[in-house]
Amino acid sequence: MKIALFNSKPYDESFFLRENERFGHELSFFEPQLNEDTVRLAEGFPGVCVFVNDPVDASVLEKLAAGGARLIALRCSGFNNVDLQAAAAKRITVVRVPAYSPHAVAEHAVALLLAMNRKTHRAYNRVREGNFALDGLLGFDLYGKTVGVIGTGRIGAIFARIMKGFGCELLAHDKYPSQACREEGVVYVEKDELLQRSDIVSLHCPLTVETRHIIDANALSLMRQGVTLINTSRGGLVDTIAVIKGLKSGKIGYLGLDVYEEEEELFFKDLSDEVIQDDIFARLLTFPNVLITGHQAYFTGTALSNIAQTTLQNVADFENTGQCENAVTL
Repeated sequence: MKIALFNSKPYDESFFLRENERFGHELSFFEPQLNEDTVRLAEGFPGVCVFVNDPVDASVLEKLAAGGARLIALRCSGFNNVDLQAAAAKRITVVRVPAYSPHAVAEHAVALLLAMNRKTHRAYNRVREGNFALDGLLGFDLYGKTVGVIGTGRIGAIFARIMKGFGCELLAHDKYPSQACREEGVVYVEKDELLQRSDIVSLHCPLTVETRHIIDANALSLMRQGVTLINTSRGGLVDTIAVIKGLKSGKIGYLGLDVYEEEEELFFKDLSDEVIQDDIFARLLTFPNVLITGHQAYFTGTALSNIAQTTLQNVADFENTGQCENAVTL
């Protein structure tokens, strides 16, 4: 199948070309995001491959359908950027990569936690400048801390397992509790109880209407003073304005983000020579107890290989049978 890959970076091209040797699809790579201004590039392509921040709304879908598109292949697990109702109305199938490397994302969440707690990023810069003073680098033992995990799918379950290895008490909240997690000592509680009891809260749930701003002013009011909050899932889970107020008041002791609710105009781009126009994001960067990475939790060789392989298999399944087990339905 002819596939137009949007929002493509050199590493995407490398992994997709390597994995495509056994599929034989006709791949065309486009650096820009897919949007109303670039959708014309997809004309004549029955398959369109997009990433997490490509806005595939009703207007874009209408133009894709007019250009002959029959398949939207998401090279990510989330699908909140796609108007599924509009896609169904246009008879466009949407497929995704439900799991590429849950270990990669879970491990990055732990990396954020450890770096913030022990301030390794700050210590690194100090030592390079010949400053070996320890003032301001005080951390805390993870052993014995209560960790709340919101969302215990593949990623959340692995994160919980890692934190159990540190000797933490594990609480979790999920509409569909995992028996495997229970067997490993995870205790499922209501969300409010989790927020009240946890020293560390890590978000691993998808972004839906129900979970949008799951961490808002009300949620923060329930949390312990000095709580550590980590989000490696979707930026929209966190009300950024409320979180900034929580940082200023000391309610949030540490904040680790790999995602941001307005990241579309920032992440996956080199803006080092530009003035960032997002005042809210710029405010986050002023806090010494905030650590932000640019949606890189998934970014391992294993994950990129799996993403390319599953995406191309999804396309092959659709092309051969008209169906795909990884199709997203309403």
